[in-house]
Amino acid sequence: MRSLTSLFAAEQGRYPPRAMSDSLKPRLVSLCHRKVPLTPFGCLWIPCSNRFVCLGTAPGAPSRGIIGVYGTTSGEIRDVHTIEKPRAFRCGTFGATSMQQRHLATGDFEGNLHIWNLEASEAPLYTAKAHREIINCIDGVGGLGIGQGAPEIVTGSRDGTVKVWDSRQKDLPVANMEPAAGFNRRDCWTVAFGHACTQWDRCVCAGYDNGDIKLFDLRNMEVRWETNVKSGVCCVEFDGKDTSLNKLVATTLEGRVHVFNMQKYHMDNGFTSRSEKPYKFTAWTVRHLPQNQNIFITSGGAGCLHLWKHSESLMPHKKTDHEREDKDSTSATTLLNTISLSSQPIGSLDWNTDKQGLCISASFDRSVHILIITEQQSF
Repeated sequence: MRSLTSLFAAEQGRYPPRAMSDSLKPRLVSLCHRKVPLTPFGCLWIPCSNRFVCLGTAPGAPSRGIIGVYGTTSGEIRDVHTIEKPRAFRCGTFGATSMQQRHLATGDFEGNLHIWNLEASEAPLYTAKAHREIINCIDGVGGLGIGQGAPEIVTGSRDGTVKVWDSRQKDLPVANMEPAAGFNRRDCWTVAFGHACTQWDRCVCAGYDNGDIKLFDLRNMEVRWETNVKSGVCCVEFDGKDTSLNKLVATTLEGRVHVFNMQKYHMDNGFTSRSEKPYKFTAWTVRHLPQNQNIFITSGGAGCLHLWKHSESLMPHKKTDHEREDKDSTSATTLLNTISLSSQPIGSLDWNTDKQGLCISASFDRSVHILIITEQQSF
C-alpha cells in the first residue's frame, strides 16, 4: 500500500533539486486526481492522516448531504467510506477539534450546525439550529494546537448574522454579530478567525455579498475595522490564526485578490492594501501554507490555481490601469506560479499540515486533485 508519504517522496525524486538561480520558481504539480460521486462544496485533510473528506450534495438529489472519506493507494485516490445525511452540507472545518478526536464541524443548507465523529457518524455529537437560513461558511480555532483559548466555531449565513459557538454550551452562541434594527441584512459569504494569540484575544473577519469586510473584536465585542471592496467577498483568510494581525487576503466575485497589511493603519484610508486581478471571473478561495505563512494559494472560476508570496518591497510600485491598486509602497505580492486543473471553478482548497506543500482541491465538475509544490527551497 502506497501512502501519501511515499507518493510525496516519489514525486520529489521525479523533480530533483536544481541549482538555485534567480529564475528558479516553485511549481504546482498534480500528483493524482479523480471524480467523486457528489458535488463538493468543501475538501479537507483529516488531521494526522493521509485521508481527506469531501462534503456537499448528492448528484440527482441536491437536498441530500454526503461526506466522502478518501485515502490514497498506489498513487490513486480510493474510497474509504461514505456518510449520507438527509440535509445537504455547505461547509466544514476541523479547526475546533483536538488532534486525537478529529471531529468534523459542518454547516448545512437549512442553517444547522453539527459536529461529527467520522468513525461513528450515525448521530452528531453536537447539534444546534444555528441560523434561520443556509450556513454559507464556517471556521474553527483553538483545536489542532492552533490558537490560544477555548475551541470555538464561527458560522456565517444568508440571514446576515455571524455567530461564534462553543460546543460545551448547548443551543446558544457565545457571540452573535448582526446588523442593528433598521439596517439591511447582507448575505455573509465567508468568515475567518484570527489574532488568537492569547487566551483573551480573538478576532473574526467576515465578508459579505455587497463587498463589505468587517473585523469583529471578540474581546471587546465591537467592530474593530470595516471597508468595502466593491464586489462580493468570496473568501477571507489571515496569514495565521494564532499570531498578531499581520496580513489579510480577500478574494472577490469580480476576480480580484486583495491583500491588507494589518500592521499599517492610515487614519484616512484604514489598513494599507494591494489588489491584483489574476482572474477574468470569480476568485473563489484563498489558503495560506501552514508551514510558511508568506505563501498562499488562490483558486479561480476557470479552474486555475495561483501560488503567491507575501514580501516586502524597498521600491514604490507603479499602478497599472487595470490590474493593480496600491495604497502602500512597502508591501508586495509576488505571483510564483499557476496551474490549470479544470474547466469549472475550484471552490475548495486545503493544505496538509503534516507534509509541507501538499494540497487538495475540489472543483464543481466533481474533480478532486492532490498537488505538491516543487522547488520549495526557493521560497
